[in-house]
Amino acid sequence: MKANLTVFFEDPFWVGVFERIDNGKLSVCKVTFGAEPRDDDTWAFVLQHDDELVFSPAVETQTRQMADNPKRRIRNARKQTECSGIGTRSQQALQLQREQMKTERRQVRREQREAEAQRRFERKQQKKKEKRRGH
Repeated sequence: MKANLTVFFEDPFWVGVFERIDNGKLSVCKVTFGAEPRDDDTWAFVLQHDDELVFSPAVETQTRQMADNPKRRIRNARKQTECSGIGTRSQQALQLQREQMKTERRQVRREQREAEAQRRFERKQQKKKEKRRGH
């Protein structure tokens, strides 16, 4: 399993994107930090909230094994720190998570609406019965 945290500024807040690659599948979680987090703040956040992070459904991805050249590693690290934003696969995974949460919200709202309609109907029926009884 490979994990990656990218912190970047998305106006007006600092945002962290946790990427987790496990068996060729990418899962993503987006966290809003607010003010610019320091390194120790992000590390403390990871340690405290690791089990609370809600990752997106897994998306198929390809991983490449890079050469173990120290100069190449430094170059890649510099590229990652200069680059702002998140990768397209991460964006797809986040979009998939948004859609999943949207359908869950719709389902919950529909159930609440139906329960309220049923409650109103039963109340109306009860009032009808009380009127027929006479006082």
